[in-house]
Amino acid sequence: MVNWLISLPAVALVVGGLLLAFLVAAAARVGVRALVPVGEQDRVPQIATPLMPTLGAAFAIFAALSLASEAGYLRAAEALVSDEAAAASRLAWAATSPRVHSEPIHAALHDYLRTTRAREWKATQTASGGDDAATARAIARLERIVRAEAARPEVGTPTGTELVVSLDGVTSGRRARIAAAARDVPALYVVTLVVSGLALIVNSGALVFRSSPRTSLLVAGVASVVGLSLALLFALSAPWSGALVVTGHPLDAVIGDLNSGFFAGSP
Repeated sequence: MVNWLISLPAVALVVGGLLLAFLVAAAARVGVRALVPVGEQDRVPQIATPLMPTLGAAFAIFAALSLASEAGYLRAAEALVSDEAAAASRLAWAATSPRVHSEPIHAALHDYLRTTRAREWKATQTASGGDDAATARAIARLERIVRAEAARPEVGTPTGTELVVSLDGVTSGRRARIAAAARDVPALYVVTLVVSGLALIVNSGALVFRSSPRTSLLVAGVASVVGLSLALLFALSAPWSGALVVTGHPLDAVIGDLNSGFFAGSP
């Protein structure tokens, strides 16, 4: 259920979060009238009013911690992509060393990066920790070409070592990205925040159950904050398969440099 929610588009999350919050607020207002005996309805505000600061503080703390954690995870995911692009750039430059045949390495690297962006960026298989078969073949081909070139006696040990180390940076970056994409948001983590938010809305609706519909609209502010907070949490929780996908611009920049001949070989 959580994985399905985080895979929804941002618009669906916002609209769904607001609708749920407003429905809960309306149901709380109507429910108090229907369920609480008439003789005890005067006690409802006396009970609900002291609970507002506690419920509000609890939701604020849970929301702040949750959103800060997920925002930090999104920044970490973007850093992983930047590191992977930097490793690809180092490999492209290492391939321009003297006596190295740069064209096969650049072609294999270009094919790997393009396949990664096309097949492995927002794929359900990758987001669940699996490997895309086409990308796996592309990285295997890059491994064979680079290691074969590094083993040539004419290349020399320093240059060969630089090629292999740069290649290891690319493969390690990919593995780190796949591992990060396999992360799931703990269900209890989400349930706690949702329950605290809904409890706050229900308590707010109970406070105004005797008010006119126009006055009760003041509860819409609380409901909106809760609904939007939940929508933002779900949008941030899956950087490779959710509403806010990590940008692939760093890898696209390397692909563009390979296409333009920026990584020029030595004369």
